[in-house]
Amino acid sequence: MAAVPAPDPGPDAGATWHYGDPLGEQRAAATGAVVIDRSHRGVLAITGADRQSWLHTISSQHVAALPEGASTQNLSLDGQGRVEDHWIQSELGGTSYLDTEPWRAEPLLAYLARMVFWSDAAPAAADLAVLSLIGPALAEPELRDALGLTAAGQDALPAEMTAVALPGGGFLRRMPSAAGGPPELDLLVPREAVAGTLARLHAHGARPAGTWAYEANRVAALRPRLGVDTDERTIPHEVGWIGGPGVGAVHLDKGCYRGQETVARVHNLGRPPRMLVLLHLDGSGDRPQTGDPVTAGGRTVGRVGTVVEHADLGPVALALVKRGVPADTELIAGAVTPARIDEDSLPPADAPGAGRVAVDRLRSGPDLGS
Repeated sequence: MAAVPAPDPGPDAGATWHYGDPLGEQRAAATGAVVIDRSHRGVLAITGADRQSWLHTISSQHVAALPEGASTQNLSLDGQGRVEDHWIQSELGGTSYLDTEPWRAEPLLAYLARMVFWSDAAPAAADLAVLSLIGPALAEPELRDALGLTAAGQDALPAEMTAVALPGGGFLRRMPSAAGGPPELDLLVPREAVAGTLARLHAHGARPAGTWAYEANRVAALRPRLGVDTDERTIPHEVGWIGGPGVGAVHLDKGCYRGQETVARVHNLGRPPRMLVLLHLDGSGDRPQTGDPVTAGGRTVGRVGTVVEHADLGPVALALVKRGVPADTELIAGAVTPARIDEDSLPPADAPGAGRVAVDRLRSGPDLGS
């Protein structure tokens, strides 16, 4: 079927939204395999002997000694600990590859170039395109061959957040799957090889799908997207970006970096101001838009992020809402759409951070009974 372009303006403008059957594409991702052309995404490459130690000092993740083939999420924060950039980082063959949102590739490259100073690190745009694949059939031998894994000496899919260099150039990276969900892969190939790679994957059973299918899978897995599910006030704790390599995008046991004070303070005291949740939307009327308010009793309690029609869940959205809003709160997303929080999407119940425990212990005085 003919490709339907993604909405413009929109975060995926220039990509294919779907091929005439968006819900069928989602179901194919759950039962077979689909491939999504995300070549509008930006890719950078950093070379030089100091690249890892240099990136370590200016980003939130522990990447000073990221081993060959390892991948991780990473962030650049402002001085107040608010998220400015998010990228996926992979280490292969003496190069650190960073892929990020389409509209952030140039600003991120400009920022990195400004921060080099005397380090032996050279950031540049990479002529690589991102193709994403989802589905249980990715583990089957025929598709592994088509992906280039057999030629790379791999007889199985790599572990999650592990990248494998491919003989024809580029690399394959396995991404984390949702709990109980199918495997997810990113294939980064030279741009001139995109058409041939897609044709080969289609011929071996990977159904073409659009960004609608990718976004539905991402939203159901509660994975935030920079600039869509985040705003200018977002700190990493609000959207689940805390954790070491392979887990999150912020390592809590590393040296100084911009925004570290906020990260440490919120971690030690607990209770970030907002939380990322999944909203179930009333499907009988108009859908809210990204950036619309979420209200309760006429009072704004959050903002709408990604809105998508999911094949099994129906109309859903990610939203940043005030911490502690109960799951049974009657919400309105946008102007008129009734919404409710998916209880399973709520973060764990607040517990006092280590710093708060220490303060409370001091205030209560010595334990004379010990």
